[in-house]
Amino acid sequence: MTLLFTIFALVFLTQLISWIGQSVLLEVVYALHLRVFHAATAARQRKLKSDLLTLKAELMRTSAQDQFAKWAKLRRSVDKGLADLEKLNGEISARKSAFSLRFKTALWILTTGLQFVVGWWYRKAAVFYLPPGWLGPLGWWLALPFAPAGSVSVGVWQMACKRVLKVGERVVRELSAARVAEAELRAEAKEKEKEKEKEVKTE
Repeated sequence: MTLLFTIFALVFLTQLISWIGQSVLLEVVYALHLRVFHAATAARQRKLKSDLLTLKAELMRTSAQDQFAKWAKLRRSVDKGLADLEKLNGEISARKSAFSLRFKTALWILTTGLQFVVGWWYRKAAVFYLPPGWLGPLGWWLALPFAPAGSVSVGVWQMACKRVLKVGERVVRELSAARVAEAELRAEAKEKEKEKEKEVKTE
């Protein structure tokens, strides 16, 4: 029974990651990683952006003809701030690329890689046994490739879990789309009723 739930949990985790999306997860985890391990860099980037916005606003208020010395000084400060921010953004981008590679590798190992390992390790084990003669002569294929006859193998159980989760996802999406459509129809009906009431009042 432990094997049954372990495989289901692995397949569910893989599907959950695909539902959320790797890129969304990467952004969330990287933002957390920046705050925890590179808080000073993130704070410096925020400060640079804030200072740059302040300097740009001041530059826009300063006349290049009437206050040329002040305008030129502000212009140099803005250019320097932009160069510093670009350099810092480049460092953060390089860090993010390296983090992205490690993150995607870790995700693959924790999901697909772990499923392969469990499938190979328990290739001869039965996840559970079916009642005798339950599927008649067709029951043998559920034990493929190496599980005992009359049982359900790890590979077949993985496929069944994945299929059930995908069907469940489709059903949930269709139900939510139907609810959204129903809510839109109700809103349209209410608007039409209000328009009719307005027409009656104006008459």
